[in-house]
Amino acid sequence: MPPATSPHDHYLEHGYIIPVDILTPDEVLYYRAMFDRIERDMGKEKAQLGVIQKHVEDQDVWNLATHPKVIDAVEMAAGPNVVLTATHFFVKYPDAGERFVAWHQDVTYWGFEPPKATTIWLAIDDADVENGCMRVIPGSHKRGQLPHGKSTRPGNLLFVNQEIPIEMVDESTAIDFPLRAGQASVHDGLTIHGSNPNRSGRRRCGMTIRFTTPDVKLRHEENFRSSWKPMLLRGEDRFGAMKMLPFPFPLPSFPTVGAGR
Repeated sequence: MPPATSPHDHYLEHGYIIPVDILTPDEVLYYRAMFDRIERDMGKEKAQLGVIQKHVEDQDVWNLATHPKVIDAVEMAAGPNVVLTATHFFVKYPDAGERFVAWHQDVTYWGFEPPKATTIWLAIDDADVENGCMRVIPGSHKRGQLPHGKSTRPGNLLFVNQEIPIEMVDESTAIDFPLRAGQASVHDGLTIHGSNPNRSGRRRCGMTIRFTTPDVKLRHEENFRSSWKPMLLRGEDRFGAMKMLPFPFPLPSFPTVGAGR
């Protein structure tokens, strides 16, 4: 029999890894309560898309974004030099109507040179087909950066309403990314992905954690509403391509909640 494909090889070939177990049951409850607190403080309308870069001011969010198993997953996919650049919570509420995420590539408009990034999508709530889990086009990262236009369908949650023209996406090849709370997916910044509306009676909350490598230059931030905050979490920087920031808090140990905390 041929050897089983490693997660790293699968990432290189298909542009993603799923699922990756990140949180213990106690951590799931803790971090869901953490987001519930943020949601109460900010209000649902702002919490839907407005919780950006919270890790630099809230130690619980920092501990989640830099969870040792999160960093392990990034290293498994993209190599040993791990640079955190951003965090962002995405929420689809059950009463939000036909809100969806159009087909797109993460690195569009980010100004990463070269356009190299890895995204962790960490489920705070269960994510499934009914409540609008992420969908991807396997292997699409190999096509390079594709042109993005404006979506003509109302309800696109992306900030500048960007969308890859539908004629450039073979939707028949799309696969769903269902995740239990505490699980994560990992995808390449060039992998085409999106999601359907939440047609359930349940919230779908996930945290996106953005990573790159030290050789990448950060040119501009047209599509991002907060400055990039690069921090070298693991490995070494032999390039000096970007200014690394100090950590706002110490890196957490595993588990991040429970015994000793």
